[in-house]
This record gives sequence, structure tokens and C-alpha cells, in this order.
Amino acid sequence: MPVLTAIGLMSGTSLDGIDAALLRSDGEAMLEVGPALTLPYEPAFRQRLRAILGAPAGADIAGVEREMTLLHAQAVARLLAEAEIAADQIDLIGFHGHTILHQPAQGRPGEGRTWQIGDGALLARETGIAVVTDFRSADVAAGGEGAPLVPVFHAALTTEIPRPVAILNLGGVGNVTWIGPEGGLLAFDTGPGNALLDDWVQRHSDQLYDESGRLARAGTPDMVRIDTVLEGPYFARRPPKSLDRDDFSADLAEGLGPEDGAATLTALTIACVVKSAAWFPEPAALWVVTGGGRHNTLMMEGLAAGLGVPIRSMEDIGWDGDAVEAQAFAYLAIRQQAGLPISFPGTTGVLQPMTGGILHQPA
Repeated sequence: MPVLTAIGLMSGTSLDGIDAALLRSDGEAMLEVGPALTLPYEPAFRQRLRAILGAPAGADIAGVEREMTLLHAQAVARLLAEAEIAADQIDLIGFHGHTILHQPAQGRPGEGRTWQIGDGALLARETGIAVVTDFRSADVAAGGEGAPLVPVFHAALTTEIPRPVAILNLGGVGNVTWIGPEGGLLAFDTGPGNALLDDWVQRHSDQLYDESGRLARAGTPDMVRIDTVLEGPYFARRPPKSLDRDDFSADLAEGLGPEDGAATLTALTIACVVKSAAWFPEPAALWVVTGGGRHNTLMMEGLAAGLGVPIRSMEDIGWDGDAVEAQAFAYLAIRQQAGLPISFPGTTGVLQPMTGGILHQPA
């Protein structure tokens, strides 16, 4: 497979903005990592995007999709300008879009649904670059979970790290990749990540998130509520398994004060991760954390105490934790062009390794 240069674009469940990153790969080895940036969403657009989650009847999905796609085009233009690279030097864009609905039906082909808004054809026209989008639908149609898709990239990132190792992404939803000594993969969503805590903080303050866990440190977690959540059916299901952002709600902390609510939702995220480790074929000797949650010192302290093994941020092993998911979709776009699989039985529950994605050429 020839080496390709790709830009990856990710709009995650935290609703904070668009991550854009540049890399070069042949679809297997990581050959060069370029610059990355984040284009934050304006508060008004974030509200419009939040309003269409779940695809409610009457929502202006098409309007939000177009607006979001044009914002992604801006992110590409800004990245190219900062990197001083012309568009004709880029082979592909991996465009995840934004998930507004995720209802897989594992083991029941044709019954699941997943919907990532984002107009790949429009983005290709706006940028003049070929775009790969719709990475999840083929896996869900084949009876897979459609998520997580990043594990194969995690494996490429960690070839020099002793295994077994766990890569934990604390975005809006938490997900973990376990990589075994021989390269075997197991991946699944652990439970709520930052989404519930962010929603709670925004409801009770003028902040977007609990910086360094300061609000939660001032409170006491309600362990009865946490235990009740952990007794739910999702946590008894064997992985692979996945969640939608709104499968859980910050309302589970309703009636608590701002500090105790933040403490409860922080402790819930930690407890979900600790519980997830029981599914690993053998314990991970090291956990590497990416996503916004790695900046929450209270959460990182709680993970270290609960897991009882070293916890490191992605930066500690030489990678940019803010760019990893965008880099992953650049890598997955290259794999799509190479005809290589992006999902596996151990990561999404699909029956056999599958490629995915749809290519849009610029007009």
C-alpha cells in the first residue's frame, strides 16, 4: 500500500468542537504525525447541535448538518494554513461527522441504526480533497456495535509499549481498548465519561466543565446512586458493547447540591472504568488515558486508586491526547483506501474483520 497523507476530523460526544490532525501512513505503520488543532464550537451552535441529538421529530437536522460540515471545512483550511501545506498535497480527509443517534443491535444484522451527520460530498467540494465518511454504518448493518473504531489505531500507537496495556478514552462516553501480549484487541464503552459531569456543571455554573475536578473535590459522592447505576443491565453485558451519549443522564444526580452532584458523577465515571477491567482476558500492567478526562486531576487520582496500577496520560508516552481521535480517523481513512479492516470481532462484536466508510471525490 502506498503511503498517504491524510487529515482526520473528529466532533466528539463532548460537543466542544472539531479536532483536526494530519498524519502519514500506509494503513499499518505510523510514519509521520503532523500538526493538529481544535476549532471550538460557538455556544449557539453547540446548543443547536445538542438539540438534534437523538434525531427528534421536527429537528432541523439538515440545517445543522450543513453548518457543521462548513465548520469542518474551516478547520481543514486553518490546519493547512498553520502547517503551510497546500490542499493538493493531501490525499484524503477522514471525516467522522457527529453522532446524533446510535442504536446498534449486536448479532442482529440489519436491525441496528447509527447516524453520524456530516455531508462528505459538500466537504470534498469545499476543500478540493477526497473525503471518507460514514465509518460506522457497515459494521452496524452487519450486526456489530459500530463502536469503538479507534482500537486498531491504538494498537499502531503502542507498538513499543509492553503489553497487555489499556488505552482509556475519557470523552463524553468512556471507552477502553485492551491490547494483549500478541496484539489481540478487546474494546468497549465503559460507561459515562465526561458528558454527564459537563452537563451538570453547565447546569449549575457558567463553566463548561469541572476544571481539575475542583467542584467535585468540594463535594461527597452519593455511593448509593452510583451502585444503583452499576447494577444496570449494560454493566452485566459481555463486551464488545457500546453506548449512546444520552443512554445515561445527569438527572441521576438530581436533588444533590452542585458539589455533591459533581462528586457523584465523577465517582461514577471512575467506578465504571474500574468495573470494566474485570472483562479483560488478563490485567493491564499500564493504563494510558486520552480524551478530556485526563485533565481532571481528581478523576486521574481516582482511577489510579481504583485500578491499582500505573496511570499515564497520552502525553506521557509521547503522543498528543487532544489529537488522538482525529489522528485515528485520518488513519482509518487510509485503511479504508487500502481495503484493510477497521472493525474486528473483539472491538465491535462483528462476525469478521470489516472495512468501512464511503469515499467522496471533489467535484
